[in-house]
Amino acid sequence: MKAAVGDRLIIESRHLDGPRRTGIITGLHHSDGSPPYVVRWLDEKHETLIFPGPGAHVVHGREYGERGR
Repeated sequence: MKAAVGDRLIIESRHLDGPRRTGIITGLHHSDGSPPYVVRWLDEKHETLIFPGPGAHVVHGREYGERGR
């Protein structure tokens, strides 16, 4: 998984019909874009350091803009 500042990190729920979490990546600890990431969660307005698990994926800023149209 590779990301850049401004990309969105989506974490799918492990439960049927559970909510997904969405956050914006605000910081990287590695220049190659590998985890961990500093993420500002949109639902809670706070930042955490995260190593994404198997239920997570990155939507790159450009892709997110195209999907939102």
